[in-house]
Amino acid sequence: MFEIEKPDNLVEHFEISTEKFKNNLFFGTKNPQTLEYEWITYGDVRNRVDNLRSGLANYGLQKDEAVGIIATNRTEWAVAMFATVGLGGRYIPMYQNEILRTWQYIIRDSSVKVLFVANMEIYEKIKHLKDEIESLEHIFVIEGDSEYSMKHLEDVGAKKPVKSVVPKPSDIAVLIYTSGTTGEPKGVLLSHGNLTSNARAGYHLYSMLNEESRSISILPWAHSYGITAELINWLFFGGSIGFMEKVESLGSDLEKIQPTFIIAVPRVFNKIFDGIHNVMKEKGGLAKFLFDMGLKSARTIRLSNGNASAFTKFKFNIADKIVFKKFRAKFGGQAKAALTASAIMNENVSLFFRDIGLPVFDCYGLSETSPAVTMNAPHQFKQGSVGKPLEFIQVRIDRSMIDDKSNDGEIQVFGPNLMQGYHNKPEATAEIFTPDGWLKTGDRGTIDSDGYVFITGRIKEQYKLENGKYVFPAALEEDIRLLPYIENAMIYGEGKQYNVCLVIPDINVLKRIAEQMHVKTNIDKLIHSPIVQEFMKLEIRKHLQDKYSPYEIPRKFLLVNDNFSIEDGTLTQTLKLKRKAVIEKYFQELEALYQE
Repeated sequence: MFEIEKPDNLVEHFEISTEKFKNNLFFGTKNPQTLEYEWITYGDVRNRVDNLRSGLANYGLQKDEAVGIIATNRTEWAVAMFATVGLGGRYIPMYQNEILRTWQYIIRDSSVKVLFVANMEIYEKIKHLKDEIESLEHIFVIEGDSEYSMKHLEDVGAKKPVKSVVPKPSDIAVLIYTSGTTGEPKGVLLSHGNLTSNARAGYHLYSMLNEESRSISILPWAHSYGITAELINWLFFGGSIGFMEKVESLGSDLEKIQPTFIIAVPRVFNKIFDGIHNVMKEKGGLAKFLFDMGLKSARTIRLSNGNASAFTKFKFNIADKIVFKKFRAKFGGQAKAALTASAIMNENVSLFFRDIGLPVFDCYGLSETSPAVTMNAPHQFKQGSVGKPLEFIQVRIDRSMIDDKSNDGEIQVFGPNLMQGYHNKPEATAEIFTPDGWLKTGDRGTIDSDGYVFITGRIKEQYKLENGKYVFPAALEEDIRLLPYIENAMIYGEGKQYNVCLVIPDINVLKRIAEQMHVKTNIDKLIHSPIVQEFMKLEIRKHLQDKYSPYEIPRKFLLVNDNFSIEDGTLTQTLKLKRKAVIEKYFQELEALYQE
C-alpha cells in the first residue's frame, strides 16, 4: 500500500548503522561506584546483539515467537530487542515498576517464550509463572552471572553464531501494551515498516541531528514514543544516548550527560518551569530584576520577529549571559532544542523555554500510530499547534461525532505508521478503524489553512454539565498544575450543575505558605485548614478566570494529601491520569461537595 524507503526493517537498519558508526559512542551508563558515565560504541552493541541473537537461536527461538523484557532503559534492553527481531521474533517490553498482575496478563496474552528481567528481585516475583503460563520456557536475569543470566546466553551465542534474518516490512517487530486509562492493556502490533518509516519521517524534520548529537534517555522505551523517537531514530545519524539513572538524579544526570537534544513529556518541563520561577521569586533583588527584564526583552524580540530595538537586544543579552545561561547549564549547557508529546505543552511554559534559548517543540501521536502523526520543528513551527503531518501521513477531521456545534472534530489518520491491529482483539481493532481504513484517534482537533493541527480535547474525556455546556477537564487540569503550590489536580462534574476539583497540594510549598500565614499544625490538618483551603480556592480561580468561561471554573475544592501514582493505579506508566480510578477512589468525597 505504501512505498516505505529502505531500510524498511529494524534488522537492516541496525546492521547498516552499527557498521557505519561502529566507532561512535552509543550508550552511556552511570557507574554506581564512581557516579560517572561509562560509554560503549555502536560496534560494541553490535557484538552483543550478534551473540545474544545466536544464544536465543540456540535456545530454540523461532520466527514470530515472543521475547519479553521487564526492565528500565539500559543497554541490555536495546540488545535484547535487536537480537529478537534479528530472528524474526516479536519483542514485548514491560515496565519495571509495573504490578505483577499486569506482567502476568501481558506475558500470557502475547505468548512470551523467553523473558528477560532486570534483577533477582523481579525474578523471585515472577519465577512461578513458568509453571502457570504454557508458552513461557525461559527466564534470564540481566544483572548477574549465573547459568540463567543474560550474560550466559550471550556466551552460548558467541560459541555458536547464527546469522540474522531479514524480515518483511509488514512483519510484526514489537507489541507495545498500552497502559490504558480504562480497561485492560491492549497489545499494539507494530511492524518493522511502521517503526522505521515513522522514525525516518521524524529524523527528516530535524537536520540538526548528527553524529555529535546526544540525548538523555528519560522516556521509557516500553512506550512507542521513546522507542521510535529516540532508540530507532538515533541509528539514522550515529548519535549517543545516556541513560538517566532515576528521576531523583535527573538534574545531576543532565549535567554529566550534557545532551544536545532532549526528548521528554510536558510534565518534565512544567516542573522545571515551576522550580525556576520559585527560585527567582525567593532570590528577589538584582537576580529577579534581570530575570524579569530578560523575559520582557525576549518577548519583545519574539513578537517583532527579531526586529526589536538595539537597546532591547542589549538588555536581553545582559540577562542571557548572567541569568539564562545558568538555567541552560542545568540542562548540561549543550541543549539546542527539545521535543515533547503525550500532552499539549502549556503555552506559557513553551514560550518561556523558547525565550531562554531552549525551544521545546510539540508533536502528536498515539501508540497505534507508531507513534508520531504530526510534529513541529525548527523550520516548521506554529505556536500552539502540534505541527504538520509527517511525510506520507494524512490527517482529516471528522465532525460527524460532534454535536456541540463546534468547528473541530475527531482527528483521523492514514499512513504507513498505522498499527497492524490489537493483538487478540479483532473487535477492538475493527472499532478503531473507519470502513475506508483511517484510524480514529479519539482526539478532537482542527487543521488550519497552513496545514497545522491543533488539539482541542479528548472525545472520551469531555463531558456535559447539567446545563448542556461541554467541559474538557484535561486542559483545566494542566493549567491548575502550573501553580507552584499544586502537585496534581482532577476536575469532576459530569451531569452536575458545576465543576469541582480534587487538588493535591505541593506539600513543601504549602508548608512555606502556612508559615507565612502563621498557621502551625501538621500537614494532614494543614490541608483541612479553612485558611489554606480558602487560599487555594481563590488562587486557582484567579489563575483560570482569564482563560476559561465561568461555567468551566470549579466552584468547590477537595484537598487531599496522597498524590496520584502508578503504584496505586491512578496514573498510567506515561503519567496520564486514570480518571475512572481516581473517581472511584474519591467518589464519596467528591459527591459530598455537592451536598454542602
